[in-house]
Amino acid sequence: MKAPIRRVEDTLPALARTAPHNAEAERQLLGAILVNSETYYRVSDFLEAGHFFLEPHRQIYDLIGQLMRQGKAISPITLKTFFPAEAEIADMSVAQYLLRMAADATTIINAEDYGRVVQELAVRRNLIRIGEDMVNIAFDAPVDMPPRAQIEDAERRLFELAEKGRYDGGFVTFADALKGSIEMAESAYQRGGRLSGISTGINSLDFRLGGLQRSDLVILAGRPAMGKTSLATNIAFNIAAAYRAEEQADGQLKTVDGGIVGFFSLEMSSEQLATRIISEQTEIPSNKIRRGELNEEDFEKLVGCAQEMQRIPLYVDQTGGISISQLAARARRLKRQKGLDVLIVDYLQLLTGSSKKSDNRVQEVTEITTGLKALAKELNVPIMALSQLSRQVENREDKRPQLSDLRESGSIEQDADVVMFVYREEYYLKNQEPQEKVGDAWVKWQEKMDRMRGIAEVIVGKQRHGPTGTAELHFAGEYTRFSDLIREDHLPERRD
Repeated sequence: MKAPIRRVEDTLPALARTAPHNAEAERQLLGAILVNSETYYRVSDFLEAGHFFLEPHRQIYDLIGQLMRQGKAISPITLKTFFPAEAEIADMSVAQYLLRMAADATTIINAEDYGRVVQELAVRRNLIRIGEDMVNIAFDAPVDMPPRAQIEDAERRLFELAEKGRYDGGFVTFADALKGSIEMAESAYQRGGRLSGISTGINSLDFRLGGLQRSDLVILAGRPAMGKTSLATNIAFNIAAAYRAEEQADGQLKTVDGGIVGFFSLEMSSEQLATRIISEQTEIPSNKIRRGELNEEDFEKLVGCAQEMQRIPLYVDQTGGISISQLAARARRLKRQKGLDVLIVDYLQLLTGSSKKSDNRVQEVTEITTGLKALAKELNVPIMALSQLSRQVENREDKRPQLSDLRESGSIEQDADVVMFVYREEYYLKNQEPQEKVGDAWVKWQEKMDRMRGIAEVIVGKQRHGPTGTAELHFAGEYTRFSDLIREDHLPERRD
């Protein structure tokens, strides 16, 4: 007597399991499309051929899509002609299988529900695949892939899967779009400062921008020593210090003022950044803090400010030389774990592209700016990226920056929603002091210097949502703080 033939599946350990799928739901859905081709449009926005578990079902759905795009009729008879005559599905000819599906079809009302089932099971299979890859790579990791890189790759794949699994696309009615616009206006009306975006804490800047708008990429550029980082840290602290949230009915916290800030400090360490911010807030020069030249009053002020600052939601990543994909992975993680309302990157030219090496720096910067803009939309937060300016500024008599001064300006200017420049005339005037401190030339220089001392300009060179123009700010150089400028002729009359 012959021994029974054993299937391969019978030799697998008991723990081996079939990937989650629902063949019946797939058949019912495809049958519904065969009965009424309009059903295809109910699911085609979110359902792809790759979501089907069985290969014949993938082929059938893909073929249906091709025929629909060509405007051709969909039925078992028209579909069978695209399969070989001898082909079989489940021990039936293709024609028999297609006719059986059409006969067993679900109603058009249930089609979308069946499509969701197929899609969700595909997401679960992808989760299993990612988990298997994580285990296999961890067991036999390539030399050039450290554990941190594997974690970031897994996070990226999981986030991509989450985004693909969520369907938010397609057309909306103008009424829905109008409702969103009115809600934004209502929010701006009720918020302090009457802003549609997140307040920078500097009124003259908010007046120009309407606050930082969600999903916007804001470029803040300037030559060295103009105060780019100082302005960015000022804004970051102002937003984090104003943070206020309310608990919603579902238990989630919703930001109603200020925001949670993520700060990528690619040039300075977190300690240097903290020293800058505490100097700005206590009005104690940072060089005194570093050297410890503090009296008792200064030290008490420093300690009190530090205790207050510990409570603000400002998170700093000081890793240098990271790629745009690593930055995106860390930003997603911060949003998931702590929340995120504003992201600041200091500065753009210190980021690298995702590829190992790129000989074309302009192409690499294009990848970075495109990636930042996509990340702003994905996370629905404003991203402020600092940028250097080319040296051609120094060759002009008027050294106020222009859009063409941006390094690798094509992609930066194109992808940015807002481009701002920091400019301080005082910095250039210092270098123009006449050698002889007598005579008309020196007097004129001194008058101009007195007029421009402590004044900074933020030039809005591009803004998709509003006008361009210049905001004048006060700059306190000894503790690198920007604030609203109050001129003498705008002060109220003094009463003795």
